[in-house]
Amino acid sequence: MKAVPKPRTGHDEGTGGDLLEVRGLKVHFPIRRGIFFDRTVGHVFAVDGVDLRVPRGGTYGLVGESGCGKSTLGRAVLRLNPVTDGQVIFDGVDVAALKGEQLRRARRRMQMIFQDPMSSLDPRQNVESILTEGLAAHSLGSSHTERRAMAAETLDAVGLPRWAMSRYPHEFSGGQRQRIGIARALALGPDLIIADEPVSALDVSIQAQVINVLQELQEQRGLTYLVIAHDLAVVRHISDVVGVMYLGGLVEEATTGELYTTPLHPYTRALLSAIPIPDPEVEDRRERILLRGDLPSPANPPSGCRFRTRCPVRRETRCDTERPELRVVSPGRKVACHWV
Repeated sequence: MKAVPKPRTGHDEGTGGDLLEVRGLKVHFPIRRGIFFDRTVGHVFAVDGVDLRVPRGGTYGLVGESGCGKSTLGRAVLRLNPVTDGQVIFDGVDVAALKGEQLRRARRRMQMIFQDPMSSLDPRQNVESILTEGLAAHSLGSSHTERRAMAAETLDAVGLPRWAMSRYPHEFSGGQRQRIGIARALALGPDLIIADEPVSALDVSIQAQVINVLQELQEQRGLTYLVIAHDLAVVRHISDVVGVMYLGGLVEEATTGELYTTPLHPYTRALLSAIPIPDPEVEDRRERILLRGDLPSPANPPSGCRFRTRCPVRRETRCDTERPELRVVSPGRKVACHWV
């Protein structure tokens, strides 16, 4: 009997290095008008020039408001969204340039955990079918019996009983359904897992359990995670490095410890100031930074710095005309602000 496939170490066997590197990634969706003449009248700049690196065996947390482009970026890494420009280097290979069978083989090593486990699991399939479908598609296991055994082993890994194999998604709680989603991603033995809001649809009491499962699996299997979330408290517990995204671009990147203790970008400071502190005395004394207005439309982003319309430290001299680059301000730390 074959065991559940384990992640491969790739080109850098026995060493560290970056498993995933995103270079200048752009995802622009065309806006089309007309019935008879389908013409492009503009674009939605969902992701507009993002660079990031995810070290092998590490966790990169990507945070930001809804609509900032973080989920689009995660889907573009897997080629679920078309890449307009840039590179997605996975284990030394540009996934953005792959097609056909090469892309299919690469996707086996990159899997996704979706936000809503109920909508991402086919209600017509039982758990056995959900888990063995991918194994069969990638020719893993020589028979259905062997694939069934591999699926059962995957359920063991996420803490679900084997009798769950015959049940359907609606028969489980939200936390159990998300474990099934994790098992589906785990079944193919991936190296990289992109977790898109993995606990946002769950009760707070269940969130910690799912986070613990992800951390245990990472320790056991050497998995690499790209975790996408809007909840900064969740990202803090699971990430090694955090990138803060605003309107299609990164505005700050730092280790988790540095970002949460000394945020530099005004947007990051505003986000962190909104996290409640359990101590009422400390909560009453601390400064709350309120942002003006709403997130601008990615179809019509502001000129210059894209945060300038809401920024408390905006200066017209540069902010209105010059878009700041994400630059290194100290070892392992980057900020996109003219005044930091």
